[in-house]
Amino acid sequence: MPTTLLHELAIGFCLMLILEGVIPFLYPQRWRNLVQQLALVDDRTLRFIGLASMVAGLILLYLVN
Repeated sequence: MPTTLLHELAIGFCLMLILEGVIPFLYPQRWRNLVQQLALVDDRTLRFIGLASMVAGLILLYLVN
């Protein structure tokens, strides 16, 4: 069965959900504290962190492929 782009995107999304759920599952109190601290960070800083994360992901994806 050939793998389609949509299928690969679905697999990537599922893996992201699994990885995102590990920390809250293992350390719920630490996760809650982190979310409370993130609520205090200004929008500009959060946007920069998001941009840096996307750029790092693109670079790593390029290097892996």
